[in-house]
Formats: sequence, structure tokens, C-alpha cells
Amino acid sequence: MSLKTESKNIYEPWLCWAIELQSLSQNGLTYTKDAFDKERFERIREIAAEMLAFKANLSPDAVKDLFCNETGYQTPKLDVRAAVFVDGRILLVKERGVWSLPGGWVDVLDSVCTAAVKEVKEEAGLDVRPLRLIALQDRNKHNYPPYAYGICKIFVLCELLGGEFAQNNETSESRYFSLDDLPDLATEKTTKEQIEMCFQAKIDANWGVLFD
Repeated sequence: MSLKTESKNIYEPWLCWAIELQSLSQNGLTYTKDAFDKERFERIREIAAEMLAFKANLSPDAVKDLFCNETGYQTPKLDVRAAVFVDGRILLVKERGVWSLPGGWVDVLDSVCTAAVKEVKEEAGLDVRPLRLIALQDRNKHNYPPYAYGICKIFVLCELLGGEFAQNNETSESRYFSLDDLPDLATEKTTKEQIEMCFQAKIDANWGVLFD
């Protein structure tokens, strides 16, 4: 299946072609039982990686590790982000000098709720309880730069139960911020507009889940 026209507008044309070739080849490798077809699909996948390496000035091996490292039918990854509020301020965590909502990939055996709880605990040392969904977003429509694979970002409003920040391998600090005093953001993970959305969801008891 081809990418939707509205999705193609997110990317430069060459990147869109590379993404679609990679997806078609991965799906072909998943379902083919013919050895010759397998070779052809593997070569198509290599071409997609070579296109990306050439245009992005990256090594082919680095692109293959990022772009061609999965098996099975290709679907978007799930990235959960937790919105935790105290006294009208929102929790952010600091990683490599910039800030974002706590969160990360939804791992195998995790649900959206358990992933949100785990990520806040790991990155901020806090115990939370998920309350409701805020939004489901196509990451490449909201965050920059666009990635060469699909991500569905899931924003979850959470209630703080307790805990305190603890040193960890991912983040160096956690703090609460008001909307008019936000720090430098890791916009590939969290934008000001996404934080504004979380503030709006917090104060609106009749909030309807937003989705792309």
C-alpha cells in the first residue's frame, strides 16, 4: 500500500520513496517463501538504505542499523509521553542538556498505561497513576526533524502519587515548569505545542482525545 498523499507532504520526495521501498521490501521478506524473491526483496531494501545514506551523508552500515533492523510486517512504533502536574506546572526531565516530557518506547509485554508508569519512574523517580488519554499523534506531523520510520506518540495525563528524583542512566534532572517559563526543549521528543495541549487537557474536564 502506498503512503497517503497527506503523509507524503511531510517528507522530501526522495525520503518518501526510500521509506516506501523499505516498507515494501520488509513486508515482502516477511511473507515470501521463494528464495529468489527473497534475494530481490533484500536488494530492494539495500537500495532504500543506500538512497538514505547518500542523501543524508551517512555510512550505509549506520543507515542499515537504524533503517533496516526489524523483521515482520512494518508498523509504527509506539512512544508514550506522560503529563504530570503539580500546582499548575508540568513535569519535564532533562537529557543531554534539553528537556522533554518523560516517556519512551512501549516495550513488549507493556501496555500504554504500564509504559507510562515505568517511564516516569525510570526517568523522574516518581510514582504515577494514568488517568486518561490526551492525544494520539503521528510524530512526523508534529516533531522535527522527520524520522525515516513511523512513530505514534501517545500522551497520557497522569496523577502524581509520590516519589522523588533519583540518578539514572537516561536523565540528569527533573523539574516542574509553568507554560510561560519553559526551558530549551528536545523538540524531536516534545514541542511547546504538545506541552500546551497537555495543559489544555488538564484543565478541561470534557477533553476529547485528539488524534491524527
